[in-house]
Amino acid sequence: MADVTVIGIRCERSFDDIVKHFSGLGMDVILMNPEYVCGRDHILSAVLHAERAFGHGTNRSKTLLTETLLYAAGERQISKALAKMRPEEGCAEIVIAVFGAGDLRLEEIGAVIDDGILKCTEAKLRNLGISASGTIPCEDLVLEMVATVDIQKQ
Repeated sequence: MADVTVIGIRCERSFDDIVKHFSGLGMDVILMNPEYVCGRDHILSAVLHAERAFGHGTNRSKTLLTETLLYAAGERQISKALAKMRPEEGCAEIVIAVFGAGDLRLEEIGAVIDDGILKCTEAKLRNLGISASGTIPCEDLVLEMVATVDIQKQ
C-alpha cells in the first residue's frame, strides 16, 4: 500500500493553499470534508481498494487520488464523490490524506492536528447514506460501504 498519512487538522487556509503546501513538499494530498469521514481506517481502506482497482484495471478515474475519493464517498460517479467529499469553503476542520513520506510542516500553514475530527458518529453514517446498527460498530459499517463500491462499479 502507498505510504499514506491520514489526519484531522484545523486550518484557516484555503483549499488551494493547503494543496499547494503539500505539492511544494513533493507530496500528493486529498482534502476531505470531515462530515463524511468515519475514522482513519475508512480512508486507508479506500486507498487500498483504489490501488487494487488500478492493479486489476477496474479503475474509473485517471488518478489514485480520485479513485480513493470514489471509495471513501461510497460512490461510483466521480462528480458525486467530489461534491460529497470536498471540504466546504471556509471550513476550518479538514481531513487530509497525504501520500508520501516526510515532514508535513503543518506549522507553515498554521495547521494543527486534531484527530478527534476523524471520529465515527451516527450523523456521519447518515451523511454517507448508511443506517446505524445497534450491533455493528460504525467503523465496520463504513468499511463495508467502501467494499461495496467494487460491486457498484460493475
